[in-house]
Amino acid sequence: MATRFGAADAHYPASGGGHAALVVSGEPELGAISEQSTVWLDEVADYAPGRFYERELPALTALLAEVDPLDVLIIDGYVDLDPTGRPGLGWHAWDAGLAPRVIGVAKTSFRAATHAEADLRGTSTRPLYVTAAGMTRTDAADLVRNMSGTARLPDALRLVDRLARAVPPGRSAEQMI
Repeated sequence: MATRFGAADAHYPASGGGHAALVVSGEPELGAISEQSTVWLDEVADYAPGRFYERELPALTALLAEVDPLDVLIIDGYVDLDPTGRPGLGWHAWDAGLAPRVIGVAKTSFRAATHAEADLRGTSTRPLYVTAAGMTRTDAADLVRNMSGTARLPDALRLVDRLARAVPPGRSAEQMI
């Protein structure tokens, strides 16, 4: 059974650069966070539709290089982009060996991702879209559904989003807008 679960996210201020964050827990619900870390990147690739991983993967790689290995990595986005397995950010993270199991949790539907598990949490009527590598989508959706918090977005994913948007040391609030 997996023992280190991590959730990661990144933010890209209009002023340039990128700030990535990670929270880690020893439990699949990610209710008790045992570690938090962030990393700032001065240079990031421009956003390119369908090539999101080119922007996000360097941030995830830098972030995970600073912590003990994870058993499960949860990312904001898709692992694969369609039923044929067209690679998304999560697949690239899995292929790069960032974790043996990667779960993608997307807040919006991607037209081609008809295979994603639509996961309703709490009383929300808007699903999260779950994909995975190294484990079944059903198991991944069960894990996401059982993560701590009663809101649509699990608490750990909300926390890591806040950490990624926070002002890192040496930067000003104006630089993060």
